[in-house]
Amino acid sequence: MRFPLTFWDISLWLAVTAIILLTTSELLSPYYGRTGIVLDKRRLRMIALVMGMLFMATVVVRVIGIITGS
Repeated sequence: MRFPLTFWDISLWLAVTAIILLTTSELLSPYYGRTGIVLDKRRLRMIALVMGMLFMATVVVRVIGIITGS
């Protein structure tokens, strides 16, 4: 039985999720006046950065695959 998601799908999901989380963390900053929301902005930003790093890791794996011809 094969896994229904390909490596490309996971990479795209990570990219979109990281963008959404980073945008949300920026919109929740005190400069926009939305300080009444009960979310830990620091944790949200850290999760977004981790997702971004995981996306970059998938990009590196794909580039290495292209270079080696796999």
